[in-house]
Formats: sequence, C-alpha cells, structure tokens
Amino acid sequence: MAAVLRKISILIPVFNEARTVEEIVRRVRSADTGGLHKEIVLVDDASTDGSGAILQRLTLDNDVKVFSHPFNRGKGAAVRTAIEHATGDILLIQDADLEYDPSDYPLLLKPLLDGRADVVYGSRFLGGPHRVLFFWHYVANRFLTLLSNVVCNLNLTDMETGYKVFKRSCVENLRLSSERFGIEPELTAKFARRHFRFYETPISYSGRDYSEGKKINWKDGIAALWFIFRYRFFD
Repeated sequence: MAAVLRKISILIPVFNEARTVEEIVRRVRSADTGGLHKEIVLVDDASTDGSGAILQRLTLDNDVKVFSHPFNRGKGAAVRTAIEHATGDILLIQDADLEYDPSDYPLLLKPLLDGRADVVYGSRFLGGPHRVLFFWHYVANRFLTLLSNVVCNLNLTDMETGYKVFKRSCVENLRLSSERFGIEPELTAKFARRHFRFYETPISYSGRDYSEGKKINWKDGIAALWFIFRYRFFD
C-alpha cells in the first residue's frame, strides 16, 4: 500500500534576491498544495544585497526555516542544504525570483498525489504562457535536454527546468555533489539511473534578462555538457 503524502517542503535557494524573495514566499504561502501541509526552507547562499536580513525576519513565522552559507557556493549547494533540512514527504524546488509561478503547484503535484509519479518536472516548452526572451538560450536548453535524454533514455522536453518536484524517498541515500547549476542534470541522471517514474506538466514562465538579475550564463551551459555524462556514467 502506498504511503500517504501529508507534507510538502518548498526548497528555495537564495542569492541576491532582495527584490523578490518576500513576494515569492507570499506566493508560496497562498499556493494550493492539495491539502499538504507546507514547510518553506530558505537557504541564503551568502547574499550581499540584504537578502539575508529579509530571511531572518521571515524566520519569525512558524512555517519558515532559514539556513545560511558562509560564502557563495551556488544553486546546487543551496538545494543540497535545503534537502538536508527538509522534513516533507514531497520536495519542490522553487527559485527565489519570480520566473516560476507557485500557482502552477496543483499541476505539478497532481501526478504525485494520484500515485502515478515519483518525479515531476514543470516544462516551459509544453505550451504554457511564457515571456519571449533569448533565442540562443532556447536552443541551448533544447540541445542539453536532447543530450540528457539520449544518455538517460528519457523523453523530457525541459531537463533544465527550475521546477523539479519529487518524493523524499527519491533522494534518501542519494549522494548529490553539484555546487552550481549542474544540479539540474545531476538530479535527472540519478533519478533516471534509479528508474523512478517521471512525469512532465506545462507551466507558465516569466523569464528575466541579465539586467533583471539572471545568473546562469554560457559557462554553465558548457559545464552542463560534462555533467550530463559524468552523473549518468561516472558518479
């Protein structure tokens, strides 16, 4: 008999998001999680813009946990720290900017709550509304997804999505090592190696440009090529 899912941990890595972090926490709190109790786990990755002080104010609320890194390590390290401290039956990664909308949680959670999935990815390329931005970012995302699909034997449309939701059991006894954006191919490869049931669902996407604080760059794209093979075959 399948275990009853009662609690969701929202994992929010934060680096220099003082303009948006309070708003994203507000949206997370108001999001529909299908009756699951919410726990919000924020990790300050050594922000320098005042984000840390904002997070400390948020700790006054019972549904929020805040942890801090003494120096900047990257999104992957912040996600790993959040996973270590999460207590939910389901874990959902939520960026601290406003690119991903918590109003999509019901779509993301449905396959898990129905018992059909172990892992759900929110795809920016399945028809949801999205801001029109950079052509070459789109090409890079599609290429990296294709390469990941080839080596992992999957048919995802958006491996690099920031919306990854999974049962806690999927990461128990799973050694994660990515520091930066390699966390995306690492999770995908290691979930695939363990033959978890994947689902995708369309999501909305309000991407931002570099003047608005976007952090991923072409070097991360090059690094992802290595990570796709490393985490599938050698790690």
